[in-house]
Amino acid sequence: MKKFTRRVEDFTCAHCGTHVQGNGYTNHCPNCLWSRHVDNNPGDRAANCGGMMSPIAVEQLGHDFIITHKCTTCGKIMRQRAADNDNMDEIIKLSINNSFIFGK
Repeated sequence: MKKFTRRVEDFTCAHCGTHVQGNGYTNHCPNCLWSRHVDNNPGDRAANCGGMMSPIAVEQLGHDFIITHKCTTCGKIMRQRAADNDNMDEIIKLSINNSFIFGK
C-alpha cells in the first residue's frame, strides 16, 4: 500500500487566510501551522472529514521539528515535519504550550 503521494497544490489557509504556495510536501500553513484533515495517508486526499487540524504540540527530533495536529471535528491526531519556511515564532509558542501541558 502506498503511504505517500506527492501533490503540488497552492491553497488559502482556512484558519488565518494566508495564501500558501505548495511544493508537493506542504501540508500545513507556514504562518499559523494549522492544517485541514483531507488525507488518510499523506497526499492521498482520501479523508472525508475536512475538519481543521489544530497544532497542539511540537517536539524536536535531531535538527527537525515535528508538529502534532489534532482534528477539531473528528479528533484524529497526525504528526508532520515542520517546513523550513514555517513561522518559528509559532513553533516557539507551541513548544512553550508543550511545557505547560507536559509539565516540562
